[in-house]
Amino acid sequence: MGSEHNDTIYTNMEDAKKPIQRKTLDERNQMTDLERLRHSCAHIMATAVLRLWPEAKLDIGPPTDEGFYYDFDLDGHRFSPDDFENIEAEMKKVVKENQVFERQTKTRDEARAFFQERGQNFKVERLADIPEGEEISFYQNGEFIDLCAGPHVMRTGNVKAYKLLRVAATYYRGNEKNPQLQRIYGTAFPNKTQLQEWLTAQEEARKRDHRRIGKAMQLFTFDDDVGPGLPLWMPKGSILIEELEKLAKETEFEAGYQRVRTPHLAKESMYLTSGHLPYYAESMFPPMELSEDGNEDGEKGQVKERYYLKAMNCPHHHKIFSASPRSYKELPLRLAEYGTCYRYEQSGELMGLMRVRSMQMNDAHIYCMPDQFADEFKAVNEMYLKYFKIFGFEKYQMRFSTHDPARLGEKFVDEPELWKKTEDMVRQVLIDSGIDYVEIPNEAAFYGPKIDVQVYSISGREFTIATNQVDFAVPSKFGLKYRTADNQFETPLCIHRAPLGTHERFLAFLIEHYAGNFPLWLAPEQIRILPLTDEQMDYAKGIEAELRQHGVRAELEFSHDKLPGRILRAEEAKVHTMLVVGGREQEANSVAVRLHGKGRGEVRPRDEAIADILERIRTRSGD
Repeated sequence: MGSEHNDTIYTNMEDAKKPIQRKTLDERNQMTDLERLRHSCAHIMATAVLRLWPEAKLDIGPPTDEGFYYDFDLDGHRFSPDDFENIEAEMKKVVKENQVFERQTKTRDEARAFFQERGQNFKVERLADIPEGEEISFYQNGEFIDLCAGPHVMRTGNVKAYKLLRVAATYYRGNEKNPQLQRIYGTAFPNKTQLQEWLTAQEEARKRDHRRIGKAMQLFTFDDDVGPGLPLWMPKGSILIEELEKLAKETEFEAGYQRVRTPHLAKESMYLTSGHLPYYAESMFPPMELSEDGNEDGEKGQVKERYYLKAMNCPHHHKIFSASPRSYKELPLRLAEYGTCYRYEQSGELMGLMRVRSMQMNDAHIYCMPDQFADEFKAVNEMYLKYFKIFGFEKYQMRFSTHDPARLGEKFVDEPELWKKTEDMVRQVLIDSGIDYVEIPNEAAFYGPKIDVQVYSISGREFTIATNQVDFAVPSKFGLKYRTADNQFETPLCIHRAPLGTHERFLAFLIEHYAGNFPLWLAPEQIRILPLTDEQMDYAKGIEAELRQHGVRAELEFSHDKLPGRILRAEEAKVHTMLVVGGREQEANSVAVRLHGKGRGEVRPRDEAIADILERIRTRSGD
């Protein structure tokens, strides 16, 4: 790619600071036609930028799911959308020149000298990422030459439909201790029709942006004094959280889960045992150090203990499992918690609720025997499908991540037989369940295979919202054992699962999926009662009291404003249902029901309307 030899691409998942492993040349050669097109467009954009700003320093420029980007270091000029017209005009010239993408090779010394002569220091550093013995290739189009393993389209003229999208700050190699670069994002498609369709969908997605809707509906906020990535949930947003937790607790209770609670921090020794330290240290907040008493000169004493904010719940749950002797009769043991975790996401990676530093996770760990694994894993997948039905997720996919045998003992726990056994079991459960999935090699967790759940909003935007992982390694590190039927001791398998992910990410998805127009059971304000005059106030108050007795979030609004204005306010507040009551409704003991966004509704008997509201809330109806 644009320096594809050494691209470090970060995913949208919770461990996004962990770089995806560098692709092999064979994997790059399997790049789709669209990826090749976008990869080539990244080079065309870099060509244009260098024509306009010859002093720019280059880093990387890979294709992405939405298009492509290229990272630049440019002193004295900050890119902005105001630059796009000039850059795109220059790109148009490069395309019209119909330059050939020509592949070249250089020795390592030649490549280093080439970039040093041009002051391209990032490229010099990226050379070190290429393994010894691998051919070092360059691609040239016109005057532009880039460190690149390819592949590309034949000519710049093959790129006919493209658009620059936005700029962003990023850090070299994703590390905020490194220099800050400027990233220009763009996209490209085979033709202008497809480009326009995509742009239209993106405009709809912008209208549904959870940050914009969350602010308008007063669901959550961020504050500089609290800190970046630390959301404050306002009353209406807290209602959404409580409804999700209620759903999860009811579902998990029916499935035999037991609820536990764990503290927000723990000693360093526990994370050393689990292996999260030092492996996961960069994603954890710095430790709190407790020192011995200092001396009389005011000097601090020696560090006695270190505590870390909890970045994951699993070690705590392992400790709960080990707190009592366990028998095979107790298994499967399902421990669930909506635990708050803290992860030190790089500031450049933070994005609304999608990427935060404080998160509440729908977490659980299932400890089971090998012969129970298939049923338990299947039950977890069925729980996912139940949730998808409730929320109306029609398009989803499960990504089954497996290990690379060549990297056992390096990236993955060195247990080849257990890897094969558990991957075979997971694969068979997916097949037997008829679940749509794709298999992704070399992307498993270090302790076992995993499934990441991708869902698509109504606007077509893709989200990773949940995970389901197998752990056959960490339980043994904690000495977890159960007594078998023949009086032996065995280590249980552990299934990590989080069907609703974190509140933050899941609610970001729901806000965009519903565009803030939540179904009745989930809506922060379910019912607003609008009496026409003072004469209907007592009748309206009676309706409000009856609904609230049943736990319905009902509010009575009265003002001397005309009814159309009051209805408009309720519509703008995305109140799910309005009950309008005038003299005729009071006399007939009825209400005029008006649903958000659907215009004037029907007049229904009061008891019937309330019964219908209660039933739709009880069943979590999707409307």
